[in-house]
Amino acid sequence: MNTKRLILAIIVVFVAIFATDFVIHGVWLKNDYAASAGLWRPEAEMQKFFGWLLLGQLLASITATSLWAKGFAEKKCLVSAVMFGLFMGLFMQANTLITYAVQPLPGAIAVKWFVAGAAQGVLFGLVMFWVYKPKPETTQGGKSA
Repeated sequence: MNTKRLILAIIVVFVAIFATDFVIHGVWLKNDYAASAGLWRPEAEMQKFFGWLLLGQLLASITATSLWAKGFAEKKCLVSAVMFGLFMGLFMQANTLITYAVQPLPGAIAVKWFVAGAAQGVLFGLVMFWVYKPKPETTQGGKSA
């Protein structure tokens, strides 16, 4: 495992999660959230929990990137990166379906969360592919193969 590239990839994926979540939730879904304000914490209260939001985004970036590095990066295949990202996105969006079943969430929000989350997964798969590079294979003489 290439530890330096892993740390860099975790940071880049974290920034990508933060940025895309801002666009999705702070811009695209802003009106949807305003229309269903009774379901959410007031803005001032949300700010108190911002650290938890960041921790969740960091945990997602560490987990997904570490899985990529440990089990998929060696393939060096763009299609594998897209599929890995899609499956990670779908895995994370399983919770959206559960939330929709137990919370009076508008269907439009659930659909947008699901679609955006799956697309984010693909994007993160591509980011991991481009940023994380496994260590080159070495021969017994210590030179790259």
